[in-house]
Amino acid sequence: MKIARHAKILELIESYDIETQDELVQRLCDEGFMVTQATVSRDIREMKLTKIATEKGRQKYAIISGNDTEITERLTRVFKEAVVKMDYAQNMIVIKTLEGMGMAVAVALDNMQNAEILGTIAGDDTVFCVVRTHNQAAIIIEKLYRIIHSA
Repeated sequence: MKIARHAKILELIESYDIETQDELVQRLCDEGFMVTQATVSRDIREMKLTKIATEKGRQKYAIISGNDTEITERLTRVFKEAVVKMDYAQNMIVIKTLEGMGMAVAVALDNMQNAEILGTIAGDDTVFCVVRTHNQAAIIIEKLYRIIHSA
């Protein structure tokens, strides 16, 4: 079922400018795949989908393609361009992004493979990261700011 759903997701994002997870859920349901937003969110991460700009100045889901270096550079660029501000409390990091870029930033974070990050949850313009300790949160924030301010 998962393989068929992933294939349908690829077909849908190639055929339509799908801007939100809710829109993707609705289109999948219309195609006979009864899914939740949580399932679609996991699928997006597993499939390494990201949001790109359309000609109309909106955002849509797309497939990340290219070699690992190109992907890493692209994800770093997305992270640098989309993050507005970051802060943390105890072991939780909150990252505010440009509207519609929360999932793209979460994908970038996940692909940075920081062992300290236990998990991320993305909304439209906010990403929550959970780490084990307060000290690790401070260290991750420092690393992320270095990425944003690197040349």
